[in-house]
Amino acid sequence: MNKKLFVLLVVLMSLSLIGLIFVQSFWIKNSIDSAEEQFSSNVSEALNSVTTKISERESKNYFDKYLNAKDSIGELKGSQLINFFFIDRDVNSNEILLYEHGILEEDYGISSTFFDSSEGADTTIVKNYTSKRTTSIFKEDFDLEGNRFRLNPIQRIEKIGGLNKMEKAAMEEMFMVHAKRVPIHKRVSKQEIELLLQRELENRGVDINFEYGVYSNGLPTKIKSPRFKYAETNIYKSPMFVDFEGVSNFDLLVSFPKKKRFLVQSILGLAMLSLLFTLIIVVAYSGAIYQLIRQKQISEIKTDFINNMTHEFKTPIATINLAVEAIRNPKIIGDQEKVLRYLQMIRDENKRMHAQVENVLRISKLEKNQLDISKDRVDVHDIIEDAITHVELIVGDRGGYVHTHLNAERSEVLANEMHFTNVIVNMLDNAIKYSNEAPKIDVFTERAKNYIIIKVQDQGSGMSKAVVKKVFEKFYREHTGDIHNVKGHGLGLAYVKKIVEDHQGEVYAESEKGKGSTFYIKLPLI
Repeated sequence: MNKKLFVLLVVLMSLSLIGLIFVQSFWIKNSIDSAEEQFSSNVSEALNSVTTKISERESKNYFDKYLNAKDSIGELKGSQLINFFFIDRDVNSNEILLYEHGILEEDYGISSTFFDSSEGADTTIVKNYTSKRTTSIFKEDFDLEGNRFRLNPIQRIEKIGGLNKMEKAAMEEMFMVHAKRVPIHKRVSKQEIELLLQRELENRGVDINFEYGVYSNGLPTKIKSPRFKYAETNIYKSPMFVDFEGVSNFDLLVSFPKKKRFLVQSILGLAMLSLLFTLIIVVAYSGAIYQLIRQKQISEIKTDFINNMTHEFKTPIATINLAVEAIRNPKIIGDQEKVLRYLQMIRDENKRMHAQVENVLRISKLEKNQLDISKDRVDVHDIIEDAITHVELIVGDRGGYVHTHLNAERSEVLANEMHFTNVIVNMLDNAIKYSNEAPKIDVFTERAKNYIIIKVQDQGSGMSKAVVKKVFEKFYREHTGDIHNVKGHGLGLAYVKKIVEDHQGEVYAESEKGKGSTFYIKLPLI
């Protein structure tokens, strides 16, 4: 893939993801704001309903008290009738309308002290009023000479009732004037406020704990819940006992300590679902980007691998061709010693190419879990000694050494002898390849509880921390300028990792640039 196209795709996908996350965040914020607005509206309605019901209850109490007092008096102390009427005549129909409205004032001798006898004498007298409304329609009858001789009633409607709205308002105002002199704790109780608030809030879907308090002209009263605290924010207020002029000395205040949690829970289901889908998209996006980058890296690594493999095969093929041509030379073919030497060179180069092919096939089978690895009881120390014999000639030819320090008291493990020997050989071969001077290798074993630890230590070129993290990856090789200056395909240590893990073990490395490397293998003991 073109590098510019790859970068463009990554940028576009990233912008799309960022935009999606922004939209989701904006939606969640708007949902919370909407929920808070609805919450405030419901609470305000509930408060207004509570204060209205408390006022209506107080007015009803006064009316009931007044009626009880009137019934207890019995006979009237005095009465007076005030009558209003008007007459209207319809010339066309010869009908006369007579409307009468009488107000009967009944004095039962009830003093206003019935509200509270402890307040002392009061000269104000409370009276009862009854309204009587009569509508009569008469039709005029005339004789032959055109003279009216009588009025004939054709309809009469009479209504007797209580006071009209204005008169009721006057009585209510009288009650309010008196009620203002009563202490607030006698006008309303904590139980009444709590019960009404709880009922009204639940009816509007606000099922949440609340605290309340009644304030008089900004000052607290005795009517409040134990944990109520006044604050400028998150307080909902509604006036209580409003008079006919719209003035109130008392306010009912309500706060909700767990308001934020309630609002979040109200949209939690949809928000969590939205966040879940967003998270899935983020994970899928991250995985896609990782795979794109990984595939790009693998493509580059495979290119390096092909180049290295070509280089590795080119040399032995050229050597074999030269040896064959030399043997065909009449001067050489008669020299048995040289012929045998060239034949040995051909055999060695052929074995070298065969080993490289086997290494690649072995890794492929491991990746597909097709490699059958049978395990037997083996001695790790014997395997180490056998592996060293495979590399000691190469090490000796370069003037180096391989020293063993086999200190583990127990060394028997369940392993495949052939594959585990290849593991040790690969680790020793890796130490030899990355030793610029004469290879100096030490092999240690030690016991750690029920495990044996094999340590292969060299004094070679070492590795950086970034290389140590990737050294066991397939096809990975550290670049040192010329990629062919150290022969290999990046498969040896990948093979080591696969085999060790198949033996329920661990493999890891420690290294410092310029100071050599140490590789560790940890296997469970029998």
